[in-house]
Amino acid sequence: MRRFNTTGLCVPRKHYMVDVSGRVAQIRVMVDAGDYFCVNRPRQYGKTTLLAALERSLAEAYEVASFSFQRLSYADFASEAAFVRALCRNVPKACRTLPAPVAERMIEVARDRQVEWVMGDLFDLFEEWVEQSGQPVVLIIDEVDSATSNQVFLDFLARLRDQYLLHEKDPSYPAFQSVILAGVTDVKHLKARIRPEEQARPNSPWNIAADFKVDMSFSVADVAGMIADYEADHATGMDVDVMAAEIVAWTGGYPFLASRICQLVDEGGLSWDHVGLDAAVKSLLVESNTLFESLTGKLEAYPDLRMLLRSILMEGERLPYSPDHDGIAQLVMYGFVRRTSDNSVRVANRIFETRLYDLFILEDRIAGSRVYREGEFGRSKFVRGGRLDMCSVLEGFREAYGRVWGPIEEGEHFSEFDGRRQFLLFLKPIINGTGNYYIEAQTRDQTRTDVVVDYAGEQFVVELKVWYGRARHEEGEEQLRGYLEHFGLDVGYMLSFNFNRHKEPGLRRVVVGDKVLWEETI
Repeated sequence: MRRFNTTGLCVPRKHYMVDVSGRVAQIRVMVDAGDYFCVNRPRQYGKTTLLAALERSLAEAYEVASFSFQRLSYADFASEAAFVRALCRNVPKACRTLPAPVAERMIEVARDRQVEWVMGDLFDLFEEWVEQSGQPVVLIIDEVDSATSNQVFLDFLARLRDQYLLHEKDPSYPAFQSVILAGVTDVKHLKARIRPEEQARPNSPWNIAADFKVDMSFSVADVAGMIADYEADHATGMDVDVMAAEIVAWTGGYPFLASRICQLVDEGGLSWDHVGLDAAVKSLLVESNTLFESLTGKLEAYPDLRMLLRSILMEGERLPYSPDHDGIAQLVMYGFVRRTSDNSVRVANRIFETRLYDLFILEDRIAGSRVYREGEFGRSKFVRGGRLDMCSVLEGFREAYGRVWGPIEEGEHFSEFDGRRQFLLFLKPIINGTGNYYIEAQTRDQTRTDVVVDYAGEQFVVELKVWYGRARHEEGEEQLRGYLEHFGLDVGYMLSFNFNRHKEPGLRRVVVGDKVLWEETI
């Protein structure tokens, strides 16, 4: 019986997985055209699985040598001779049919520690291999990140570039049909002094690379296809399309996250519906896994990235996308953020966003946030009989806000993002361990935000807004009514931060169309 897989290579006969044939076909066009390129995507984005499928697709028409730099040790990059020996050791293992003279020579080089083999010797063997092969040769190297800061690897890229350019100039010159490098880092943007005479002018050793534009994120249709296969085997009665849409809404199509949620539902014996998905998300948000460890490791290693993310989430900064800004480029490369249609950046998915909110809220808690303690100590008042009383939560927040910060004064500097951060600090300890929350991107702007809370199978939509007059308030009410309609809910909640001296603080019930809104004014 097949299962969901989130570790290593996905194999169709063993695992439920997305159909990657369309993506393979797009890459095949690039290979057929003779492109050299990089498959650079964040960690656990399906690169290795896609390359394995590509290798199977290419097998009939091409000689494919595919291996990973994970097989190479630190010592293999210590010198040019060590690197040449390492490749000569690995290339014969990676080929189905390597011409015998070339294979024998590579094995000899791999074993010979008496001679300082240089890159030119390796490329002589490559050219001999291409000339003797009965088919065009494609070279695929996975996990190149471990080598990207190494001068020997940069020299290797430069020689590949020279070989490519010579072939472009004279098609009779032997060169690989295509070279594919895979990893998180976009090798195309590396800089190196390619020749001694160029010491004053850094160049890219891989500026020949074609742009790789294949979308590797999972669409709703992709996930629906994967779980439809599961449904055919298990007959759970799930609504495949609804489940797929919810999974993509949480994960933004990040392959590991989508597959991990399915795995948690399946292996945890959870129901394939909103309740089961909510439980799987809750488990995912508190687990340690290699993806989260990699991402938080980046935040520890690069404090500037941490500050950028915190400014986006906690301060509401709207950062424009710029490939020339190192911080923004790194956040995109590592998968923290994605580019939006209006050319700004936002956190890549709800899972990352919620995990980061939790991290930053914990930091504020450790820093001594009183409002967090107010929520923590008052939890028993807000959860009754296992159900969350959102009206009591809003009233409790207004009271806590008054004790911690005092009344909001007219003209005081205050933003909707201040209100969001303070409310989430209060809410987090109340729902912790049982509920989830996320910020709904469709309604996030400078004047209003919807926080969606899932707790014990119930869903609550809370709109947070700064008071900008009665007309804007009524417009917000109507927008919330429409959003409740989208969620299939009859009751919604609104929290208004009001600067008006003549305001009437407290909770009131408002009917808008066929919906009931509970509005708390601070």
